[in-house]
Amino acid sequence: MQESRSRRRMLAALGTATVVGFAGCLDAGSDREVVGMTATDYVPETVTIAVGETVVWENTSSRRHTVTATSQDSLPEGAEFFASGGYDSYEEADDAWHDDFGGQIDTDETYSHTFEVPGTYPYVCIPHVKAGMAGTVVVEED
Repeated sequence: MQESRSRRRMLAALGTATVVGFAGCLDAGSDREVVGMTATDYVPETVTIAVGETVVWENTSSRRHTVTATSQDSLPEGAEFFASGGYDSYEEADDAWHDDFGGQIDTDETYSHTFEVPGTYPYVCIPHVKAGMAGTVVVEED
């Protein structure tokens, strides 16, 4: 039993290391940044991109996740609200999650958003917000 538990811990650590190693890397020759999702974290937590680039969130865990801007007021002026599931506000996304798991990103699924306005974009995972699952996209002018 002890050996099995140790093996599971080792495999979990290797999985997390793999996510950390690949996530947050700008794909060679493309304009996209990849963010992984572990049980209760975005990896990396903060990414910096240029205007017009895309962030792709990939669920690398066995839990369901969302990607939801914290509010329209928290976004740069003129920026588009973003949320997995295509919702127009945090409240709408939160209601959809609690009603029927709306906006969920299952294991190995992705969600992407292209950022057209420079500034700082805070976002959260609605089902894991109390666990502190939050991230930030910083968008800079070229």
